[in-house]
Amino acid sequence: MAHGGSGTAVSVEHMLEVGNTETTDLRPPDRRPTSMRAVVARERAAGIGGLALTEMPYPHAAENDVIVAVHAAGFTSGELDWPGTWTDRAGRDRSPTIPGHEVSGVVTELGYGATGLTVGQRVFGFADWCRNGTLAEFVAVEARNLAPLSDGIDHTVAAALPISGMTAWQGLFIHGRLRAGQTVLIHGAAGCVGSVAVQLARETGARVIGTGRAADRQTVLGLGAHYFVDLHHDGLAGIGEVDMVFDVIGGRILDRSAALVRAGGTLVSVAEPPRVQPDDGRAVFFVVESDRVALAALERRVRGGRLRLLVGTTCRLEQAPAAFDPADRIRGKAVIRVIDDVQPATNGSIPDGGGS
Repeated sequence: MAHGGSGTAVSVEHMLEVGNTETTDLRPPDRRPTSMRAVVARERAAGIGGLALTEMPYPHAAENDVIVAVHAAGFTSGELDWPGTWTDRAGRDRSPTIPGHEVSGVVTELGYGATGLTVGQRVFGFADWCRNGTLAEFVAVEARNLAPLSDGIDHTVAAALPISGMTAWQGLFIHGRLRAGQTVLIHGAAGCVGSVAVQLARETGARVIGTGRAADRQTVLGLGAHYFVDLHHDGLAGIGEVDMVFDVIGGRILDRSAALVRAGGTLVSVAEPPRVQPDDGRAVFFVVESDRVALAALERRVRGGRLRLLVGTTCRLEQAPAAFDPADRIRGKAVIRVIDDVQPATNGSIPDGGGS
């Protein structure tokens, strides 16, 4: 088939008609929606007050993309401040913009050259930082940013996994190089990222120290931490040396944590670049990246009951703008249910638990 500039797409209807999952015929234009409902941000200065549910054009499947019918979507409350929310990779304005970068749903189209997934398959994963996101009925995503999702995992649970799970995985194992027998200090251990990090570190055989507020103690210990430190009352002085610090808080906590890293250890932060370096160790700041292999490894842990997620607020798409307001959210990951068959999470989640 000739390679056209706009690419081609495979539709659910066409594949069912021909019975061939390898076809790359274009879905007839009259079989594809022309618009969809989406939460849209039009002006950066407006903040969460500028979010509204409206009609947006149906997304185009570019090369190596798939179109996903969104069943559930996750978002990060601060993403309206991210540069990629408002500009493309060349720095050009792309408003109005659709926020949300975590998705769980079903593949409905394959773009030209997309591999590893099939139409009708349940998937979960990331949307690109600099493209329209997942708070919509459909989203275009590069196939490599998605992983298969087992039937036994609720879409609500899966939508809470990509950013938190991959941030914890990459922080601990890619950047922190955590190994069995080492000691790791995890700040914000009852939060979305920290709670996953506690479980992964414990599974690896590390000695885990979690920090947070006093109210988080039982949650953190219940997730598998060996010790809990109340940052408001216990402080950091009594912790002693650790092989790794994993920070999601930043500020003074991050600065003071550098002194805890023993020789050869690592200070890892996703909050901000460390200003204070360990005396004889490494300091790393990173932004999470998608990785299909690691996403699949996390999915297996959720499926097998080895990894639980802290799911907090769940609401419908029309309620999503209000869910961005921290004052209206309970603790845990906020997840938007886009399709009615998505129910409040019970499989692989801890409802209403943990910190934000």
